[in-house]
Amino acid sequence: MDSTPLVLASKSPRRQELLGRLGLDWVVRTQELDEHPQPGEIPETMVRRLARSKAAAVDLHPGEIVIAADTIVVLEGELMGKPGDAAEARHMLQALRGRPHDVLTGLALRRAGELWVEVVPARVYMRSYSDAEIAAYVASGAPMDKAGAYGVQDRPFEPVRRLEGCGMAVVGLPLCRLVQALQRWRVTVPGTAREICPDFVGSLCPRLGPASS
Repeated sequence: MDSTPLVLASKSPRRQELLGRLGLDWVVRTQELDEHPQPGEIPETMVRRLARSKAAAVDLHPGEIVIAADTIVVLEGELMGKPGDAAEARHMLQALRGRPHDVLTGLALRRAGELWVEVVPARVYMRSYSDAEIAAYVASGAPMDKAGAYGVQDRPFEPVRRLEGCGMAVVGLPLCRLVQALQRWRVTVPGTAREICPDFVGSLCPRLGPASS
């Protein structure tokens, strides 16, 4: 196992679960930030800024690498963050129903004297779920901590019909890009992309393509 100490600047259970797939040692260390958009800020600029700011806000110990990410949902130019209450969650899910939208995840890595940031996009096509399905999903509480009020991985709701791009970016941490960045910084990651992202090989991760027989 690589001895480079990693710090995840996120309290998100989904990001923690995904980072755990890499087989590396890491800890969580975060700082609270204002995540509202700045006046006139376009989505890509916003998500890049927030990922960079989250990485920069964490205190670094010698030799550490900080990993930070931020994910936003964009429907026809309108930003959708985390819903403030159940009514807003229902409104978001109704607006997204049966329509495509974009998800942008900013990924940032920082170590002493270096900062790397990339924005990983995906195009998401929602299925035409019913009002009853929305009500049950909102009642479960699952949408409340997610941008756009949904998780691509959430069952039994499963709101996504089709996805173009990186499925892990939609979940909140694009592991393929993260692994590539860590390797450039001489961090050895055990396992292959197919082992790390088994749920997204094939239709949800066309970059990897279907596994060979």
